[in-house]
Order: sequence, then C-alpha cells, then structure tokens
Amino acid sequence: MIEIPESLVLAKQLNKILKGRIITGVTPWQSPHKLAFIYGDPANYGELFNGKTFEQAYGFGSWVEMKFEDRILAVSEGTGLLYTDQEKKLPKKHQMLLKFDNGSMICAFVKMYGAVVGTKDSEYKNKYYIVAKEKPSVFSEDFDLEYFETMMEDEGVQKLSIKAFLATEQRIPGLGNGVLQDILCNSKIHPREKVKNISKKQRDFLYQTIISTLREMKEQGGRDTEKDLFGNNGGYQTKMSKNTVNQPCQVCNTNIVKASYMGGSIYFCPICQHLK
Repeated sequence: MIEIPESLVLAKQLNKILKGRIITGVTPWQSPHKLAFIYGDPANYGELFNGKTFEQAYGFGSWVEMKFEDRILAVSEGTGLLYTDQEKKLPKKHQMLLKFDNGSMICAFVKMYGAVVGTKDSEYKNKYYIVAKEKPSVFSEDFDLEYFETMMEDEGVQKLSIKAFLATEQRIPGLGNGVLQDILCNSKIHPREKVKNISKKQRDFLYQTIISTLREMKEQGGRDTEKDLFGNNGGYQTKMSKNTVNQPCQVCNTNIVKASYMGGSIYFCPICQHLK
C-alpha cells in the first residue's frame, strides 16, 4: 500500500525517468474489478492524455500524482505503479497503461482497493485527495510539535487508541497501518494504548519518532514490504511487519506478535511495547 515513504519514492523515480516524455498510447480499464475505481469515463482517457508531455510527479499522503501539461493522472494507496519497456513484464491485469515516445510504459494496477484519477488539472474534488494535498507534510515546517500536540490534546481523540488516532481519519495523510508499526515500535508504545494514557514526554518522543522513522523509510527507498517503480522491494527493513512476525525483537529478543485489531493486523513486541 502506498503510504508517505512510497509516495515520495515513486514520485522521485517518475521525475527521473519520464521528464519530457510524450504519451503515445493509452489503455484504460483493461481489467475492471469491484474494488478498483476510475474517475470519469475510461473511454475518454485516450483523448485526455494522448500527445501530452510529462512535466512533474508529486507524492503527498498516500497519493502519487503525475502532471502532463494541463492534465493530471493520480493513483491512490492500493494502486501499484510499474515502469518497463518490455510488455512481457506487465501484469496480466491492470487498470491503466500509458505508452511513451521512447517505447517505455507506466502501468497502474489496483492490488486490493484503489483509485485511478485522470482529469484536467484542479478539477478533481475528492475530499481525501484534497485533504492529503492541503494538510502539512510531516517533513514540512508546519508539522511542528505544537501542531502535533494540538491534535493529541483534542478532546475527541482522548478515548481513541494510538493506532486509531494516527492511522485513521486522515489526521496525518499517508500515515497508515503499515508505517505505523515501526513508528510505535521505535516509540515503545503499544498500538492499543489509549491516547489519554500517553504522557507529555512520550508525546514529544512520538512526534520525533514519526519524522525520523518516515525519513529513514523514504531515504532507503521505501519499505521492504512494498515495491518501487521498477518492481523492486524497498530498502528499508521493517522491524514490525509480516516479514518479522514470530522473529525476535531487535531490542529484547522476545518474539514479535501479530494480532487482529480494528479490521487489520498489528505487530508489536509485548515487552518493549507494554500495554498500560
């Protein structure tokens, strides 16, 4: 799933390889399914994008957006992106395929649930997309300690678990259940811990850990549980994920636990992340 590190990594890779490339072919909606969503009429995507030149890609929240002159093509969290110049490497089922003037291709495919959005610039008004664009990035000056503490002190979140607070309602766009696991591991906080039980000192440390953990993930090319633009796993080795469950914690050697919570999975060390 695309989260903050992956959106930034994918955008950086797109900018490196597609600058100035012109779209020569569009295959939209080759394989529709009920959890894949497309904006507008797929039949219009050829007219919308053919002949347009790639200008810039942006990563924000759990979105990756590509700008082609006055058009945008954006994909959301559950959508994979693959760059290749060999058709045999394309997934058998995909939801959007762009061909370029040098023979290369960008393929978008929805792995679980996700969206593909093609439209004229500034016309897409989806609330999740807009919030992801407008809220401050965790790497910006606006995402400071005061901003974070104001969110945590809100009366409406005090009864929530820290997982619910951080990974739902787009409070921090792109911070989802995936990156959450290592953030809480590094902060030594259990995913089920209530916000009201977290001390001021822990909050300050959590704030620093959010930024440092996400920066490390970004700088190492995304998480090892996710794929980059070329189909390679990210270089960041996750501490708490499907890859490490039942393995010893790097700090105390206790086996990492997997549990079901809030409709998804959580991974934690029962010793280092003791639940109060």
